[in-house]
Amino acid sequence: MTIRYDMLSPERIQNAILLMRGQKVMLSTTLAELYGVEPRALVQAVKRNIERFPPDFIFQLTRQEVTNLKSQFVISSWGGKRTMPFAFTEQGVAMLSSVLHSPRAVRVNIEIMRTFVRLRQMLASHVELARKLAELEKKYDEQFRVVFEAIQELMQPPEPPRKRIGFGVAEARGVYRVNRSRARR
Repeated sequence: MTIRYDMLSPERIQNAILLMRGQKVMLSTTLAELYGVEPRALVQAVKRNIERFPPDFIFQLTRQEVTNLKSQFVISSWGGKRTMPFAFTEQGVAMLSSVLHSPRAVRVNIEIMRTFVRLRQMLASHVELARKLAELEKKYDEQFRVVFEAIQELMQPPEPPRKRIGFGVAEARGVYRVNRSRARR
């Protein structure tokens, strides 16, 4: 049986890795699809070798977690599953290779492990970038303090003009003429 490359593309595998309970995991349904086996067959193989899968390698999802997944992926049903799927951590996926012995399982496992490594490298590069930015801010903070202060002053709204207190006439002075002819009478 040949594996289609698009089935094992790094993007496809990367999109199948979820963050649950603070760990990167892959669901048993997705893994079964990648390995080309029925989900129940995958779970049976795990249960036959349960001593190889401690709780930090595999855990079963709760109803609430499945409901959250359904709402995240906007699907109305989970294909009529009666049992909750399992979530495999990176170590659990690695341990699957010792349970599933087919050539396809080996190739799929290699690709999944490569994807987990790529994700770790990407995360490490982001941490390194944040550290370098913090160093630059410290280094140039003193040099640009004057500039930052000037920018802060410009960002403050101007003070409104003060109103004058007291009586004031707002109109121009009027010219009053006296009609002298009428005034003499």
